[in-house]
Amino acid sequence: MSRYQTWLTDRSGSASAEGYEDPEAARLALRRLASGVTVLTVSQGGVRHGTTASAVVTLSRDPLVLGACLRPTSTFASLVRRAGRFSVNVLSSAQNDVARRFANPGRPLGDAQFEGFDWSTDPLTGAPLLGGSLAHMACRILGWHQVGDHDMLLAEVTGGSHTVNSPMLSFAGRMHSAAVTPAASGTAPSGVPAASTVSVSPSEVS
Repeated sequence: MSRYQTWLTDRSGSASAEGYEDPEAARLALRRLASGVTVLTVSQGGVRHGTTASAVVTLSRDPLVLGACLRPTSTFASLVRRAGRFSVNVLSSAQNDVARRFANPGRPLGDAQFEGFDWSTDPLTGAPLLGGSLAHMACRILGWHQVGDHDMLLAEVTGGSHTVNSPMLSFAGRMHSAAVTPAASGTAPSGVPAASTVSVSPSEVS
């Protein structure tokens, strides 16, 4: 059996992890995976809600499927289970205040949490789309899987839009405003994205 094992969850809902020689070193190493910062939004029964999330990943390109990790007890998880649909707002490097607002556990509920921000309604999901975002995606839930202390939400991307801008990134436990410029690397091999140079600076969002 390998020393490094993934979290395993049995049908009773209990989780276990074995084989970590140095759990803290493993945790710090994992935090070096840079990821985009998003605000997930949902509308259910007339209640709109949003939450900042950095654990959103592409799982499949045919069909278009993404995964999002959520705490099972979160308000967003409760609403989206009933709604069956939600929207993803991929934040740009200029949306520090947006990331901070929707990461704040003390923010108001409902439409009040969107006050001061430009937003419109996603025609496919009914959820808020935040103005100034790098991209928007409409998503339909495919399923849920418990993974350790989080639930992995699987969703099909059914629509979207994007702009040309720089992203906000989560790296080493902090949010960073990123400036992305294409690198002079020539043609990338098939299936491999062209190289880019990324400059990041810590934002005020911890």
